[in-house]
Order: sequence, then C-alpha cells, then structure tokens
Amino acid sequence: MEKTIAMWIAYDGADYCGWQKQKHHKTIQGILEKKLARILKTDIRIHGSGRTDSGVHAMGQCVTFTADLIMPVDRIQVALNKILPSDIFINDVREMPNDFHARYSAIGKTYVYKVYMGKQRDPFKDRYYSYCPYKLDLEAIKNAIPCFLGQHDFRTFMASGSQVSNTVRTIHVFELKEDFKNNILEFTISGDGFLYNMVRIIIGTLFQVGRGNVKVEEIPNIIEACDRSAAKWTAPAQGLYLKEVHYENNVDS
Repeated sequence: MEKTIAMWIAYDGADYCGWQKQKHHKTIQGILEKKLARILKTDIRIHGSGRTDSGVHAMGQCVTFTADLIMPVDRIQVALNKILPSDIFINDVREMPNDFHARYSAIGKTYVYKVYMGKQRDPFKDRYYSYCPYKLDLEAIKNAIPCFLGQHDFRTFMASGSQVSNTVRTIHVFELKEDFKNNILEFTISGDGFLYNMVRIIIGTLFQVGRGNVKVEEIPNIIEACDRSAAKWTAPAQGLYLKEVHYENNVDS
C-alpha cells in the first residue's frame, strides 16, 4: 500500500543548478530522486514546496512523495543520508496523511538573506553570503522595510518568466539584524507565499535605498507600479536561504 512521505531537507545550493530536475545538469531534485530510487528499489517522483534557483540554499525545504515502501519510514533518513553527497542532508522523514502535499499544503514560507560588508571580499563567505562593498544607510533600509509589510500586489518584484496570474501576497514579518563586529547583515522575511525572485528583488531594492539611489518615500509607488521596470535590481543568489515552510497544525521540522 502506498504511503505519503514528507522529508525536510537542508542543502548547500552553491554547486547545483537549482532545485528542479534537468536532464544535463546537477540539481537537488535530480540527486534526491536518484538516491531514493536506489534505496527504495523503484522510481520516485518528489514534489518540493517550491523551487530554489541556482546557488540558493535551504535550511528547511520540504518535499513529499508516495511509494510502496520496502523499509520502515524511520529508516529512510538514515539510509538516505549515508549515500547523499555531503552538501545535502535529510533532517526529518515522516509518514503523512494522503492529502498532504509539500507545495499545496503550505500556508507560508520564511526566507533568510545574508550579507557581508567590508572593504575586501572574504573568499570563505562567498558561497553563503552576498558581498556588499558599499557603505549602506541602515536607518534608511530599516525605514523602508515596513512598506513591504501586509498585503500588496507584488508584481513589481516578480522576475520575468513566471506564469503566475495572481501576484497578491502578504508579508507578515520582515526584520533586519546587524552584526557589526563581523560586518554581517541578516534579513528575515515571512509571508503566505513569494513570487519568482521576489525576495531577491526586494533585497536588491533595499540595497539601492541604502546606497541613496532610491528614497524611502518612493517605495510605496514602486510597489503600486506593478511594473518590473520600477525595481530592476536583483540581489545575488548565494545570500538566500529557504529557512522554513509553514503548514497547518504545526507541521514543520
């Protein structure tokens, strides 16, 4: 009898061409399906809570699949972690109700965006942080952040290529933490959903606010424009992490 299985996964996306399986490129989905097929002795198709782009990382990506298992559910995590590459790790595996789906059951997500600043690049941070060589006005950035809270049509902050028709989303939490000792900034943003490249475009726009190229009072008009040309800046991929996917009834890792 087939069971619905959910897995919570962390991965370093630096050496992958994103989440989605591609015929001639190494992807997270492709590796996971190959390794699952090896331990479960059958072809497996997994469904992620969403796609991450090339270079983007995850702390708590959720995936689901259905299979007639040949091993206990609690053995899948151990067996899979033994054969996965070191930059992918399974944090948890659970049997779920048959109607649970990693993507369609999600009610929200939390992303983190990490930035390091300074006069020189740090090669030990390049894979996991976005480097900003410019002096930023952090007070201006903090003043701009509340403009994004609440429900808005975020079409301005959607990269081309998306087929989404409804571009209205609600951001519940948007925070900036500063670690001046180590020249680190960390943005945390939670919402009921995000458009293609939405977080990176928002952060890229905030960088422009911090550099004085965009005024805080311009942000509401940029949002209301619903026009990608009003916010042309996209922050680099390597600073972005999918931290958590939110579900009803406190289903999380």
